[in-house]
Amino acid sequence: MRLSPRVLFVFTILLGSFLLFLVQPLVARLALPQLGGAPNVWNSAMLVYQALLLGGYAYAHILSRATLRRQALVHLALMALALLTLPIALADVPQPAGWEVFWVPLLLVATIGPLFFIVAAQAPLVQRWYAADPDAGDPYWLYGASNIGSFAGLLSYPLLLEPNLSLAGQSTVWALGYGLLIACMAALAWLRWRIPLHADSPAGQDEPEDGEPIGWRRILFWLALSAVPSGLMLSTTTHLTTDIVAMPLLWVLPLGLYLLSFVFAFNERSALGFALTRTAPTILLLAGAMAMVSRGSDGVSLALAAVLMLFVVATALHRRLYASRPAPAQLTRFYLVMSAGGALGGVFAAIVAPLLFDWVWEHPLLVLAAGALLPQNPLIAWMDRLGLDARGRLVARLALVAAAALLGLWMAHALDNAQSFTVHLLLLAIALLGVLALGKRWAFLAILLIAMLARGGWDTLEESAQGIRERSYFGVYTIRQHSDPDTRLLLHGTTIHGRQFLDPERRRAPTSYYGPTSGVGLALSGAREIYGPGAQIGVIGLGTGTLACYREPGQDYTFYEIDPMVVEYSRDRVFSFLADCAPEAGIHLGDARLALESEPAQQYDVLAVDAFSSDAIPLHLLTREAMHTYGRALKPDGLMLVHISNRYLDLRPVIAAHAAQNGWIALMRDDPAVREDGISASFWVAIASDPQPIARLLLSSPQTDWIELDDPAPQVWTDDFASILPLLDWNAILGGSP
Repeated sequence: MRLSPRVLFVFTILLGSFLLFLVQPLVARLALPQLGGAPNVWNSAMLVYQALLLGGYAYAHILSRATLRRQALVHLALMALALLTLPIALADVPQPAGWEVFWVPLLLVATIGPLFFIVAAQAPLVQRWYAADPDAGDPYWLYGASNIGSFAGLLSYPLLLEPNLSLAGQSTVWALGYGLLIACMAALAWLRWRIPLHADSPAGQDEPEDGEPIGWRRILFWLALSAVPSGLMLSTTTHLTTDIVAMPLLWVLPLGLYLLSFVFAFNERSALGFALTRTAPTILLLAGAMAMVSRGSDGVSLALAAVLMLFVVATALHRRLYASRPAPAQLTRFYLVMSAGGALGGVFAAIVAPLLFDWVWEHPLLVLAAGALLPQNPLIAWMDRLGLDARGRLVARLALVAAAALLGLWMAHALDNAQSFTVHLLLLAIALLGVLALGKRWAFLAILLIAMLARGGWDTLEESAQGIRERSYFGVYTIRQHSDPDTRLLLHGTTIHGRQFLDPERRRAPTSYYGPTSGVGLALSGAREIYGPGAQIGVIGLGTGTLACYREPGQDYTFYEIDPMVVEYSRDRVFSFLADCAPEAGIHLGDARLALESEPAQQYDVLAVDAFSSDAIPLHLLTREAMHTYGRALKPDGLMLVHISNRYLDLRPVIAAHAAQNGWIALMRDDPAVREDGISASFWVAIASDPQPIARLLLSSPQTDWIELDDPAPQVWTDDFASILPLLDWNAILGGSP
């Protein structure tokens, strides 16, 4: 059956976009053993992809000046040349600790750059080739179709490829898809090869008839309309995973909805696109009010509001971008400027913001920028109905802003007193005032800012003014102090990373997940009894240094920490566990797994693995290769302790599968919370290849219970295959009771 040209164009652009967004998580998964799971790793990856997309669009724009036959020959030759970079394999680049903001993008460019660049160019080229036929019509609808492919590729990875195929298998599938793409592009080239000669002229020759003058103001307008949604997509990702809910797989939602927005925006007949554009200011007022929230209460509802806002706002701004599109003769220039705007938004959110801000301040700034760019069409023409003149309209809008300010003060007071119902009613009232103010951007933005400050923004501003918060490549850290009893806490996003009593008599007491009856507490306090007076202890993950206070005379402690900022909290004695209890302890800065692989084997009696940032699990620390690295670092009778506490994942089957495959003994300690002692509930698993250390551990604390793990996962996690999807606790994610 012969495919029609239109179907072939659609299939080709869908396939190219599918492959483009399938390869993004594939490469990130491939690089996971080196990159870990910090939100900024994903933002760095997105920045690289946006830069490569810009390069691909620039190449398409330059190439479009040639004849169609020359375009086809050059592009197909480069696609064939890119075959030399298959199969996809991780590149080897220098990786100095503390410089992740630079070497992570370099690693990704070196790994996927040529392939991503050449596939990225296919979307504008396919549209340009489609428009070369005078009877084809407007080609811009194909861009909306391409984003359906992008969305499908993005979702296919966590739902289909990752749970069912190894990395080698995933790379093979992608390579086969790339081969099919080459065949499709060749077929399109053959279709256009036979069009009449007058249509096979350089694109630039069409501009006197079909082109139009494009000034800098219009180009800047395109840049703004593309930069703000792109930056908002990344800032939403960071805001969600840092301050609201550090849920696995959440990173994929903002990007997926961002891509989906183009489908409804680049289709002028889309009723949904029209409806979303009309309601965008209202949604921005309601959901944008949460943009300065830095506490994790009602995390899932705030997350849903944030991603809904992103989708609606991106659709409205991209629809405005589509409405200002040029004639098809200047299509590649339009997409070049649009991709440049996307890259600018990425640079701001992924590089400038982490270096400049102590918190995710780029998110509220981009929300305000979106408000400034949204259409200001009043939903209700109430001022016209009242017959207000210019002066009357100004007074009315000033009154609306003043009323919003008063309601904002009331809402801030209600928020402090945990009057949630009142807060919701007041937010609705302020949003109504904002809707009434539509028509003048300054009034709308003023009311939006008032809502943001009242809904938690003042607290966030105050914390920044107090200097209690810092930001590194690996996240946002906040130091908070509480009274009754006097304690100091370190939070990574919304997750407590450590707690210390300020009372001199209690400041050495282990707290949080590391209390005396926790699995790691029992193992370290019993290390002398199990291994004698000179036990060698290794700890992956420094945190506040709490575990240092289990050190006894004659014992040597060594800590592995990837984030230099975390080390500074102990060195500057913000938390004094390390200085008080183990001042001579060694600290290795960098990825613990890579460090242990390069160190001598069999050096530790006890190795504690506690390197999970928030609830985002770095898979590379729980794979078969990682567990073998830990086992290599242990002495033959050594004991491994793995911290698996998590709000959204049940990691017991993963550890049980490793234990079953290696013939290890594994028992878990479920330690309950003790609020007055600052103890948090925790799950620690003790693992050993020799039954003797496990027996001694049980004898050293006969009053505590250790339990066997549940049934193992059907497949062991490896660097080549791992998926968290079967382990997700959807009840916890959706806010249900445990």
